[in-house]
Amino acid sequence: MKVSIFGLGYVGCVTAACLARDGHEVTGVDVMASKVKRMDEGLPTVVETGIDEIFAEVKSQGRLRATTDGRAAVLETDVSIICVGTPNARDGSLDLSYIKATANLIGQAMMEKSERHVVILRSTVPAGTCENVVLPALHSDNPYSYLFDSDLVIVPEFLREGTAIADYYDPPFVVVGTASGLPDNNREVIQRLFGSVTDSIEWVPYREAEVLKAICNVFHALKVSFANEIGSFCHSVGVDGKTVMGLLVKDQKLNISPAYMRPGMAFGGSCLPKDLRMIVNLASRNAVDLPLLRSILPSNDAHLRRAIEMIPINGSRKIGLNGLAFKSGTDDLRESPIVIVAEHLIGKGYDLKIHDPAIEVSRLGGANQDFIEKHIPHLANRMVSTLDELIEHSEILLVTRDGDVISERAADLGRKPTIIDLRGKPAYVKKPMPMLENILQHPATKAMAILKQNGNGNGRGNGEHARKSANGRNGRRNSAVAA
Repeated sequence: MKVSIFGLGYVGCVTAACLARDGHEVTGVDVMASKVKRMDEGLPTVVETGIDEIFAEVKSQGRLRATTDGRAAVLETDVSIICVGTPNARDGSLDLSYIKATANLIGQAMMEKSERHVVILRSTVPAGTCENVVLPALHSDNPYSYLFDSDLVIVPEFLREGTAIADYYDPPFVVVGTASGLPDNNREVIQRLFGSVTDSIEWVPYREAEVLKAICNVFHALKVSFANEIGSFCHSVGVDGKTVMGLLVKDQKLNISPAYMRPGMAFGGSCLPKDLRMIVNLASRNAVDLPLLRSILPSNDAHLRRAIEMIPINGSRKIGLNGLAFKSGTDDLRESPIVIVAEHLIGKGYDLKIHDPAIEVSRLGGANQDFIEKHIPHLANRMVSTLDELIEHSEILLVTRDGDVISERAADLGRKPTIIDLRGKPAYVKKPMPMLENILQHPATKAMAILKQNGNGNGRGNGEHARKSANGRNGRRNSAVAA
């Protein structure tokens, strides 16, 4: 394929080299003449292991050139990849001015083309950038009409400096963000560009793809900081931290695994809080400050408060709580965050009923009994023995586990309680794209729909730079893929 890459910094340079090596005709675009001159001479614009050899190979084969003329690059290629910088602003946010300027330039050039032109965003951006910045820049007449047949996708990069070439050709996956979150009319283009490096292409909505790269980097920073604090703590107590961490990472069942990596309820139980307090206390005694480890319990408390704040204050007084132990499959109530939720509701005077199949009040004893007497007196009067009883009682139903089962059972019983999943699911509401009715009411969308009904629809109007009719789109799509 013929590909133009905007931004010849680290990501753009590596992407250009690898795509050219894979047989595509690549045009690099940058506003800095020095970078363009260097690439045109067959030299990379960054220092990276193995990239000099790739540049020499693809330059000799005539598959890589560079220019400062972005308009010409768009007109001469099938796909444009945006790799421009998004530096931090003074307040920590990302400066998207280069993204917007580049998308504007590409959009203006696209208006002169009759062929379908696909735009791939590869820069690191915050959630919402595709729909709020890039689409409006690419299609200023009616950006949201293009959500139905979008020519924009985002493919975040996961390249490490020093191993970028190896990372490009051996990724854990390729993530593609689309307007729908599903493979769309750009699927064949993505397959041709990136399908050779992996069999795992993950299709997700724009926002998930946009935020994933930053979250991955945050996790990497978290791991480095955790290992450093553990090393400092171990040194303070006369322990070899490298040996400890070497053993820790050998556990790929719990430690280095998907375990504990799903957003949900706050943690609790008899082990995690206790051991965390012990480590932080012992470090403090040895004058070792561990700010990351110290922040974990406050973070857990804040997450629990967010869960409690999800409970609506709407006049409903009958509440059902599904679960009480700190996790399913146990009757351990010690430091259970769900007990704290129950205690809060009782204190607010709600008519609370609780169902947890693992808990039999008559068999509670020891630490559990002490905990209950302190936090939830008269527990026996609040427990119900079946899920049906809980549902029948509840105007509001709080879920801490088995949410799908509860929803289905409530429907079977003909009950319609307000179901709140305290694990966070109802709280996760994407900032919506413009409402569908607003999109459909936009004059350009209405006009396009009328023209399409007549078999001569045109997404950009009938002016001098009009793009072709809706009837011709499929043909252009196929020609872009076949190029």
